[in-house]
Amino acid sequence: MRIKVLAAAILIMAVGVGRMLAEVKYPAETRNAALRYWMAFAEMQDAWADKTTQELLQKTAAGEAAWDETKLGPILDANIDAIHMMQRATKLPECDWGLEYGRGWKASIAYAPRARALARLNTLEGMRQLAKGDSVAATNAWLAGIRFSRDLTRGGGLIFALMAKSALMSNLRLLTEAGRKGQLDEAQKKQIFAAVKALPEDGLDWREAWGIETFTTEEVLQELRTAKDPDAAYEAIMGKPVPKQGLPPSAQEIQLYREYMLAAQAALRESPVKAKSLLDGLEAKKSSLDEVERNLIPSLQNTNAARIEVLTTRAELLQALGGK
Repeated sequence: MRIKVLAAAILIMAVGVGRMLAEVKYPAETRNAALRYWMAFAEMQDAWADKTTQELLQKTAAGEAAWDETKLGPILDANIDAIHMMQRATKLPECDWGLEYGRGWKASIAYAPRARALARLNTLEGMRQLAKGDSVAATNAWLAGIRFSRDLTRGGGLIFALMAKSALMSNLRLLTEAGRKGQLDEAQKKQIFAAVKALPEDGLDWREAWGIETFTTEEVLQELRTAKDPDAAYEAIMGKPVPKQGLPPSAQEIQLYREYMLAAQAALRESPVKAKSLLDGLEAKKSSLDEVERNLIPSLQNTNAARIEVLTTRAELLQALGGK
């Protein structure tokens, strides 16, 4: 009798546990690539952060030095988990870095150095794989690098666009070189062609980056306008000597600044070639602004030159792949 009761109890427990297991499941995985990127940053190892090694990493990724397995291989080995996590994250459909826009220019962008370093490590991983003869892994790494450069600009100002441009250019150039040397098969060429063709001609969303720059810098002007000590506030924010005039900025001066920045953003909607003449025409408008406002304006010419550089490199890659 006792055996039957024990068997029944075990059966009831088994059924109960089975039901519990049937109800337990993982939550839905995130669609936000930035969360995975943050995890990848946390996995990165900094043992290679001395100046000499950083210079070698930078030169190699830029194509100015050949791949050196002895010097660079151990660095990639130490960071391979972070690299692979980043590569997987680039396939997610969204990217929200969680920037605190309400803090304006004070919003933290502390992840920028790690993002730049991880982009470089991923580019080098592609070089390493190609040196081993694995063009599939190399292609996948460089395409992930292109997607990562796209995500770097999400919701960020011009500094992120320029950082993303640097990462993008490295991957485009390496893919171009591999294509010209016949190191890619037809399937890889088609894969790369489709990914690169889907990019804007100038590679990134420069207009959005400029727009965010406009809002951020205008908040600086508003803070200077209402500061009890505008001179001290200017030195604290800009890290430069106080200009001879223009402090505090008036409401009218801020309005003129806004009009200039919005006109520049409109010009950046055009192709880089057409935008060049439009931007040249804005020089007189910029010159009419006070020194305080001019010091906040990034170089339009340099911004458009970066766009032209990406456009040219992108076209070279498409040509190397046999497309137009």
